[in-house]
Amino acid sequence: MDTKPPLPPFTAETAAQKVRMAEDAWNSRDPDRVVQVYTEDSRWRNRAEFPLGRQQIKEFLQRKWAKELDYRLIKELWAFTENRIAVRFAYEWHDDAGNWFRSYGNENWEFNEFGLMQRRFASINDLPIKDSERLFHWPLGRRPDEHAGLTELGL
Repeated sequence: MDTKPPLPPFTAETAAQKVRMAEDAWNSRDPDRVVQVYTEDSRWRNRAEFPLGRQQIKEFLQRKWAKELDYRLIKELWAFTENRIAVRFAYEWHDDAGNWFRSYGNENWEFNEFGLMQRRFASINDLPIKDSERLFHWPLGRRPDEHAGLTELGL
């Protein structure tokens, strides 16, 4: 079976590493890359959708990034236990009409012994913002290490 280190049980350092790796993958906006960290039968709740398994998750992500254009995400570790991680996040995106949004949320993750995510529960709220209110301006892709995180941005 594939493993996706760091593996549980998590420490503060390995949980933060897992969070940053997830942020980097999601900022790639590549569903094929992102789904590799989930179990084949991973269960999700994302807003009002409940994808089950890698194929449904991949289809969900394809729809998401076709709608949420110029997507840029920041995740931050909130809490952790042996095989669970709680994350808060914010991302900015615009629709095809050019309307900008900042989406705020939190996620609860549960991992198997191989470091694959078997459950993900996400709650998300969208806030319309003006272009002048945007805070995430790095080039599409990975957030630069020197870019401020959520706490530093006051989010």
